[in-house]
Amino acid sequence: MITDFGELIRGDRVRANTSPNINEAIDREIAVTVRFYAGKTDYEILKRIEELDNEWDIGRHVEARAAVISMIGLVLGLNRDKKWFILPLIAATFLLQYAVQGWAPPIPVLRRFGIRTRQEIDVEKYALKALRGDFDEISSQESKSRAHNIGWR
Repeated sequence: MITDFGELIRGDRVRANTSPNINEAIDREIAVTVRFYAGKTDYEILKRIEELDNEWDIGRHVEARAAVISMIGLVLGLNRDKKWFILPLIAATFLLQYAVQGWAPPIPVLRRFGIRTRQEIDVEKYALKALRGDFDEISSQESKSRAHNIGWR
């Protein structure tokens, strides 16, 4: 059973900028979940896959929080005091930093709460699909194709 998904999730800038301890905790959680669903029915696995399809990844969390902070800053800046306009500026700076570097000051906090990247969510989803047998036919077709290509029949 794979417990270190770092090899499967190469090039993930958020993981690269996250503490190894937090990445390991998220990887362990994925492994535990996949093991749990190994003994479940196809219907139960399908329901979990649907949950994963609806799970917000870290990028969505960052974007939503930046939008909320920007709106609060704009409303307060227009109705209270102009100093509140600093909030949208900070939110925009964090968004830009996240887009360019894959990291921003809120990221470590969100990661500690177990907020995952899209790639981490997809690793769990595809492991569950493999458990369910979604790729068995593909594997069988590849074997037949290889056998045919080398002259076996």
